[in-house]
Amino acid sequence: MNTVTKRAYVLLGIIAAFMAGIIILGVSFYINGGKWATNRVNGHLYSAGQITNAGRILDRNGTVLAESDDGEREYNSDKTIRTATLHAVGDTYGYIAHGAHTLCRDKLTGYSFVNGIYDLINTGEGSDVTLTIDAKLCATAYKALGNNKGAVGVYNYKTGEIVCMVSSGSYDPENKPEDIESNDKYEAVYMNRLLTGLYTPGSIFKTITTVCALENIPDIQNRKFTCTGALKTEQGGEIICNNKHGEISFGTALTKSCNSAYAELGIELGRKELEETAKNLGFGKSFNISGVKTQASRIDLDDAVEIDTGWAAIGQYTTLVNPLHMMMLAGAIASGGTTPTPYFVDEGLEAVVGSVKTNSFMSQTTADTLKTMMRNNVINNYGDKRFPNLDFGGKTGTAQVAGEKSHAWFMGFSTNGNFPYAIIVVAENGGGGSDVAVPIASTVMKALINK
Repeated sequence: MNTVTKRAYVLLGIIAAFMAGIIILGVSFYINGGKWATNRVNGHLYSAGQITNAGRILDRNGTVLAESDDGEREYNSDKTIRTATLHAVGDTYGYIAHGAHTLCRDKLTGYSFVNGIYDLINTGEGSDVTLTIDAKLCATAYKALGNNKGAVGVYNYKTGEIVCMVSSGSYDPENKPEDIESNDKYEAVYMNRLLTGLYTPGSIFKTITTVCALENIPDIQNRKFTCTGALKTEQGGEIICNNKHGEISFGTALTKSCNSAYAELGIELGRKELEETAKNLGFGKSFNISGVKTQASRIDLDDAVEIDTGWAAIGQYTTLVNPLHMMMLAGAIASGGTTPTPYFVDEGLEAVVGSVKTNSFMSQTTADTLKTMMRNNVINNYGDKRFPNLDFGGKTGTAQVAGEKSHAWFMGFSTNGNFPYAIIVVAENGGGGSDVAVPIASTVMKALINK
């Protein structure tokens, strides 16, 4: 009897282990089936490492950005559109890891848990993927960047839809350069600079310092600063301003982008408060953009002495920012302190529901005050005519980079309720923000409003 009982327990154990294995296999297949079915060794989908058979990739207006024809993958007929949308669409080899060809390969191949890729094999057609981007707007942004490497992003700060996502340098996927691996012109060409780039921010960081001051200095809006062209710190050393502004108010200090005033503010606030505010505004956090984890903006003032904190307050020192993150902050300022996480793959209701995860960066009072200050920047400095009918607000940045030309920045937003869009522009080593980045932003926003 004991022997029979032991054998029964052993048999039950074997059955339990078998069932557990079946469950684990089923779960693994459910989770990873798409990746297994769309592996590059699958000859139904790939040839010589390139995806050949898949559904179409479309922009928000139905413009075909990529499709398969007789076993070959083809891009849009317009060279500028091909080049401008490359990082959103992706290449056929998958070197651009954050493009739709890689991110959406399950859907593009028509994969389903039940049928696998049977429909693609049977009909030769996969499922279409629609992106939220506007191909012509991306082409406009790409041309506006000119020879500058960098990024341009525009999104609807109410819905989260990214309508422009451009990363440059780029290349024409229909005529891939033979020297792409050796020519410095194509350095980091596979990287989506909007999503995964990190740059010294320069004066766009003054928006973060402004938030910190608004939330920690009760009388800040009544304060006056005296700019003599440089701020000398008590511990020695000085922070140079680009002008001698004389006595100026807090609001004028932002409009004039006065380094002396903002460095003084940073030192007064202290490194802990400045770092804490930055972290509350998303520094150190990565955002999930249609399956892509952005690079997290970085700030670390643990070892900063007085002059370092002053430099950090004006966007120098060791601080680095991600362009998409700064675009989100521009949107949050425009919309009362909160904004949805942006996305660029349009999956209908599912994507909208997924994107309504609201990011709360600052109080509405703080956002509204900063919005007014940035609106005044455009009216009194950059020029309202550059952004007609948009009631635009913004902030430039000219970020000094050791041994190289400065990065040119502009972050801004429309407060016109019919056009709730925010923009970010960064031109690597492009020069001055007002001279380089503002004209790019103006060109893009004019194209957007005139569509």
